[in-house]
Amino acid sequence: MSIANLARRVVRALTPYQSARRIGGKGHVWLNANEAPQAYPFTIEGSRLNRYPECQPTEVVNSYAAYAGVNPDQVLVSRGADEAIELLIRTFCEAGEDQILICPPTYGMYAISAETCGVGIVEQPLTIRRQPDWPAIADRLSDVKLVFLCSPNNPTGDLVGRDGLIALLEKARDRAIVVVDEAYIEFCPESSVVDLLARFPNLVVTRTLSKAFALAGIR
Repeated sequence: MSIANLARRVVRALTPYQSARRIGGKGHVWLNANEAPQAYPFTIEGSRLNRYPECQPTEVVNSYAAYAGVNPDQVLVSRGADEAIELLIRTFCEAGEDQILICPPTYGMYAISAETCGVGIVEQPLTIRRQPDWPAIADRLSDVKLVFLCSPNNPTGDLVGRDGLIALLEKARDRAIVVVDEAYIEFCPESSVVDLLARFPNLVVTRTLSKAFALAGIR
């Protein structure tokens, strides 16, 4: 018997996420990865690499909070945004019971993380204007624990409308958590919604250092 047969059924049934690199594309620049075009010089002090790091490194938390314009107690460091996505699902969703909502076409890891955790997926496609269908999402709030929105959206590049988001956050109070993925916000930092964190405890904003900060390989 192959040990693969010991894996959970839901895991065996998954279609793995595959980047262009893994599919077998050729070239040196991978537009789907949106990696920074240049590496920036930095120094690693290696004398303590044999020790576990701080759970939430104070210097990283404080520095990123200052960069993002939020309070340090509003920052949680994860090993890449994909881990943050999965942690949200694992924390707030009961396997076999709860669901998340996504707005395809959008980033594929929301669905893959949900499937891996045995959590259901509600798909509410973008409108013809490539915006979330706000009334339709609001109608599904009783069915889902987490709503994932990507702004700028991967792959369309569109920003989530601020007025629609605020209205959804109001309706979702004490009902669901709204996650705004700002992995590409450095393309348009003036459009970030981090200022709404102070008003809405049910809002989570995810960010990454892998793109604009050229740190994809150091996570």
